[in-house]
Amino acid sequence: MIPKKVNSIVARNTEKAPKSIGPYSQTVAFSHYNNLSAQLPIDPKSGKLVVGGIKEQAEQCFKNIKAIVESIDNVMNDVVRITVFVKNIKDSMLVDEVYKTFFPNYVPARTIVAVTALPMSVLVQIEALVSNGKGTIPNAPQAGNLIKLINNTGNAPSCPLSSQTVSFSHYNNLSAQLPIDPKSGRLVIGGVKEQAGQCLKNIKAILESIDVPFDDIVKINIFVKDLSDIEAVNEVYTTFFPDSAIARSTAYFPASTVIAVAALPMDALVQIEAVVSHGDGTPPQAVEDRHGIVIKANNTKNAPNGPLSTQTVAFSHYNHIAAQLPLDPKTDTIVVGGIKEQTKQCLKNIESILRSINHAMDDVVKVNIFLKNITDIDAVDEVYKEFFPGGIPARRTIGVSALFKDALIQIDVVASNAEGTPPQISHLI
Repeated sequence: MIPKKVNSIVARNTEKAPKSIGPYSQTVAFSHYNNLSAQLPIDPKSGKLVVGGIKEQAEQCFKNIKAIVESIDNVMNDVVRITVFVKNIKDSMLVDEVYKTFFPNYVPARTIVAVTALPMSVLVQIEALVSNGKGTIPNAPQAGNLIKLINNTGNAPSCPLSSQTVSFSHYNNLSAQLPIDPKSGRLVIGGVKEQAGQCLKNIKAILESIDVPFDDIVKINIFVKDLSDIEAVNEVYTTFFPDSAIARSTAYFPASTVIAVAALPMDALVQIEAVVSHGDGTPPQAVEDRHGIVIKANNTKNAPNGPLSTQTVAFSHYNHIAAQLPLDPKTDTIVVGGIKEQTKQCLKNIESILRSINHAMDDVVKVNIFLKNITDIDAVDEVYKEFFPGGIPARRTIGVSALFKDALIQIDVVASNAEGTPPQISHLI
């Protein structure tokens, strides 16, 4: 009998990069992507923060990313997205100086935000999403010569240090969009509504330039300076979603996460990032009908529901889970207790969502944790280990200025989807 070859999660660590400061892996590969944990400016030899300021710290973060990427037989040009978290938004210019030395020619999609706090009181933390051309079916390269497709359009703001969108396999990864008028290169006039509208217009222009419908967005991340602005943002948001007759008939909204940040580039009030399905795939994958590999959206009553977000949106080999607050789904109120109780409820909600689509916590490849108080991370890890005893998923932790309902924690995840979404059935060969 021929043994089955299963599309599997592959977690890896290298001694050439710092050992994780919590129960997580440096990188977790599944199908055609490697999900890297956010890297801190730690010298892997000493296990301590590097000496110096923002430039030295940024350089160490990138060195750590490069060491991880090279340890899995990839190169820096395989990075499709970079996310930079700084304590001071003014430091982003100094980070850029270092960034250019690691990406002198090709530039990935990119997001930069200033957050309230970072682990170990560092000045910068950087994470990467990396292509994985050979896939993760053991001894069966799926498409080792898959290529990245980079696109920029004059109908959206351009930046010499980032590509507007980088496609690989069945996903388009867009750079976070600021409320910049592409004609003037300046922020649009007005308040948060006008700015949110421009961010979404820019995303739509990028998608139109690659012949992808707006409703192919599977995950939205909204970064706001003031969490109280979200109601105004939502008013604009609902004029863009749902966009098509099919989406309106099902009231489709992408999975979403709202992040209250300390500052944004150009002193913007809002910035929006999108992850988009790519039904055609990238060569040499066979061109498929745009809606042949379908988006599968799902909600369960066993987890909290938001009117403008789907709990989980699957496409191809990934499930994108909306940010979960520590809400009891029966009462829609914050659970009683402190950070441990709230962490447990967030993870229980995620587990309920995964179970509702016949998945488990073992299928999670990436975890994003948002904390009101960064010093709560040790208490979070005590609970976290109950749900991820093997410490497999890659992870990111940032401090935020506020969370809905005065919560102490919010968590979102990305999970593997071995069976794919119809008609793609490629988990077994």
